[in-house]
Amino acid sequence: MSEPTLSPRFPHAGHFDFGGQSLTAHQILDLLSAYLTPERQERIRITVEGRTCDVVPVLENIYDRGNVSAVLRSAEAMGYQCAHVIEIGEKFKSANRVTQGADKWLNVRRWRSTLECTRELKRLGYQILATHLDARARPIGEMDLTRPTAIVFGNEKDGVSQEMIAEADQTIIIPMQGFVQSFNISVAAAISLYHIFMERMRLLGKHGDLSEVERVILRADYSLRSSDNPKRLIEEILDRRG
Repeated sequence: MSEPTLSPRFPHAGHFDFGGQSLTAHQILDLLSAYLTPERQERIRITVEGRTCDVVPVLENIYDRGNVSAVLRSAEAMGYQCAHVIEIGEKFKSANRVTQGADKWLNVRRWRSTLECTRELKRLGYQILATHLDARARPIGEMDLTRPTAIVFGNEKDGVSQEMIAEADQTIIIPMQGFVQSFNISVAAAISLYHIFMERMRLLGKHGDLSEVERVILRADYSLRSSDNPKRLIEEILDRRG
């Protein structure tokens, strides 16, 4: 029997390597079952049910690390599993005070150039929506958000880059009623991600859309992430089992 096919947008392989052994997700769950309370296991299961990899926030050269962390926290809270951070300047370091550990549960890919990131997003089948006010920008509510979507937020000073605008399938805006023309990036991201969440619920009847195989793999991954030192724990269990 051939192995089930995983979505190319799903960030995990179907195996975990420890102590020279390749373990399946089911084996990881079996090994760790005695080390996680039933309540923790249920929390992991429910969280995984609500996860999607078909919508990803992309942060392009954000100056304020707190803003990056705040967006990741919002993304995790609303069921988005993956995020992309383009770090043209100084390397981002997580601001735990803001994320409250949210990035621990996400798969964050970091890139050194905009083009490198957008090429990968297009290869994976995402439409790229760049938040930017220009003549062709459309309100976010007019977009088909049931499609695989990468939504891009630019830096605090200049917004998204001209390179990103050229690569984007569409520039979008969040309609506003006041005198100001823009939100703080963390606010814009929270509003956009919540809007997408609600649209997917309305049109698809669900937000989480992982396959059963992908959910099992992510449950195993989260079970490992629940340990401070999963490598040591798994290797100790394997040694005891001989």
